[in-house]
Amino acid sequence: MDAVTYPNSEVADFISKNLIPLRIGSDVDPYAGQFNVKWTPKILILDSTGKIHQDNVGFYPPEEFIASLELGMAKMDFDLDCLEETTSHLDHILAKYPQTPEAAEAIFIGGVAEYKKSGSGEPLKNAYKKLREKYPNSEWATRAAPYRLL
Repeated sequence: MDAVTYPNSEVADFISKNLIPLRIGSDVDPYAGQFNVKWTPKILILDSTGKIHQDNVGFYPPEEFIASLELGMAKMDFDLDCLEETTSHLDHILAKYPQTPEAAEAIFIGGVAEYKKSGSGEPLKNAYKKLREKYPNSEWATRAAPYRLL
């Protein structure tokens, strides 16, 4: 990631505007043990209390890395019940990075966030329809399949 992803100007700009990056070696205690670092790169999205909201391992090309980081931010907002912010992140992923693997998960989480806001099952059903149409072979289409029955 040092050769391709981190030097990318869009990646650097996204990180500097949205995150507080911290790079820790896999052999640095207590953090390597605390965060269960077994392979690198390991990218964690944590909140201000240190709670992990997303945990990814492995190389990402620049466009997928930004989508992954933003998905982690959306998951953090979702977990903290900041649903408008969640939706904003997910909409951005779908608008700018629709061809990434993160886009299907963004649709799924978006449906759940809209359900939590409205109490209606319709957003869940709509999420399933979108997933079936755009990402039919994704694990997120499979996970959303029960929503078709709503």
